[in-house]
Amino acid sequence: MYRKTVIVVAWTTLALIAFATLSPIGLRPHFGGVSLERFGAFALVGLLFGLAYPRHLWLVLTLVGGAAVGLEVLQHLTPDRHGEVRDALVKLAGGVTGIGISLALHQTLKRFITLG
Repeated sequence: MYRKTVIVVAWTTLALIAFATLSPIGLRPHFGGVSLERFGAFALVGLLFGLAYPRHLWLVLTLVGGAAVGLEVLQHLTPDRHGEVRDALVKLAGGVTGIGISLALHQTLKRFITLG
């Protein structure tokens, strides 16, 4: 049950980020500085996908990294957006950070379950 819920939340979060990234600029939510938003959004996605698929971290890294770069490239297809390399790098850094946190959480939980 837990894993299925995390999977649904992970994919939903990625879909919402894609919508916010590719929708007209006026529809984009604002939570703070844009770099912090990008980093935080992809850290959350990395964390969720890392928790959803803990045995497939290379696939998760590829998916999150591909989404970060792909969304920046796709912004060139919208009239009021423009993708930038530095934005992709911020998203990649956030994604890798989230995946790292998920790995640490998974290892910690595994240790507690083994000891308990």
